[in-house]
Amino acid sequence: MNTQKRHEIFARLREHNPEPTTELHWSSPFELLAAVLLSAQATDVGVNKATARLFPAANTPQAILDLGLDGLKEHIRTIGLYNTKAENLMKACRILVEQHAGEVPRTRQALEALPGVGRKTANVVLNTAFGEPTIAVDTHIFRVSNRTGIAKGKDVVEVEQKLLRHVPREFRQDAHHWLILHGRYTCLARKPRCGSCVIEDLCEFKDKIDL
Repeated sequence: MNTQKRHEIFARLREHNPEPTTELHWSSPFELLAAVLLSAQATDVGVNKATARLFPAANTPQAILDLGLDGLKEHIRTIGLYNTKAENLMKACRILVEQHAGEVPRTRQALEALPGVGRKTANVVLNTAFGEPTIAVDTHIFRVSNRTGIAKGKDVVEVEQKLLRHVPREFRQDAHHWLILHGRYTCLARKPRCGSCVIEDLCEFKDKIDL
């Protein structure tokens, strides 16, 4: 795929959705960090229901620690893998309090040092909370990037590196939001809705489905 075609793809995605953002509900960098940590193998809708109960009771690292592990589990028990996620979030909160004065760090290295926080989560926080032009590659973005030809790669790191290299600078800040939403609602895994896709004529997917 050439540079001109990539530019047109993102121009159309921007025209269709000028101000994309995460569908997770948050009002502070810590709330975003907690929500993304809880979202692994869970839907944003499910996480939002849990954090709607959790955040009014505890939405800072110290407040989570004060809630205690059992109290935290009670608030998030509707989310898959909640036991492990609760333990990771508690450990992360302790590090935030003891090493970062209760604030979410703004570097990838410090974020990825937190339990339960991998490269994808760090990228989301850096991009959405702090305005860094990072691109978090999840299963949706991996699929869309490979299927369309925007950035083909064997794994998420390779796709991320190619997206950072090939996505025009003017679109880089919002690119991962556009791609994840496109994968979530249009470029579906089993039956992509090619017939209602705003970039269908630019997409290099050979087995298009006219739905």
